[in-house]
Amino acid sequence: MNQRPLTLLAVPGSLRRESLNRALATAALDATPKDVAVTVRDLDGVPLYNGDVEAAGTPAAVVDLKDAITRADGVLVVTPEYNRTIPGVVKNALDWISRKPNPLEGKPCAVISASPGGGGGAMAQPAVKLVLHSLKAELPPLRELAVKHARGKFTDGVLTDDETRERLTALLSEFAGWIRGHNQG
Repeated sequence: MNQRPLTLLAVPGSLRRESLNRALATAALDATPKDVAVTVRDLDGVPLYNGDVEAAGTPAAVVDLKDAITRADGVLVVTPEYNRTIPGVVKNALDWISRKPNPLEGKPCAVISASPGGGGGAMAQPAVKLVLHSLKAELPPLRELAVKHARGKFTDGVLTDDETRERLTALLSEFAGWIRGHNQG
């Protein structure tokens, strides 16, 4: 029996064009199993959350982001770490997403990170997971992926480090397997 392909939405939490986390999200396009399709959705255009703006009508960039989350089988948040925690871009997007209807409720989510430093962005991951948990997202028990010293693992925005690619592939396979198992249960 052929299963339909799974769809994952990878959301890089940096607005910088040459961001290591954007490069990691893009690397997911080629690191997934054959039966998994990844779409990368940037957060450009998502305005700072403001109840007055929301009252006037949810901005198109937010509507598009929420629709992309709704269509995906799972969400991969690819977060930088700023000052040992969640960056404002990610938190702001999650604040918008939390407004009803919340497409993350019950949605499988995974969090990965990359950093030029020795921590790999690992301290931001629990902060992002805390917010995702409060939004009632599903957080499967997956292996960690915090890419340390990431500048040396990408060349012109392309993942060139074999060990990191193997770790990313393993995490995405595990995530896809969890989603499939969760959907069957």
